[in-house]
Amino acid sequence: MNTLTHELAAKARQLRPEERFALVEEILHSLDRPDPAIDRLWQEEAARRLAAYRAGRVEGIPAEDILGPL
Repeated sequence: MNTLTHELAAKARQLRPEERFALVEEILHSLDRPDPAIDRLWQEEAARRLAAYRAGRVEGIPAEDILGPL
């Protein structure tokens, strides 16, 4: 990290926890730029998977089998 980054981090640590959380969210959102083309592809894939499930071409897997006991 450069000097400015160290200074910003030091100032951020002086904030109240909820302010630090809001700052982190703001920074993360600035990195996560939505891509409409990718979003559209995922929506199409989700629709295909749901249609296949409803048509009985695929079976669902119980959440407990994936996540363990809830």
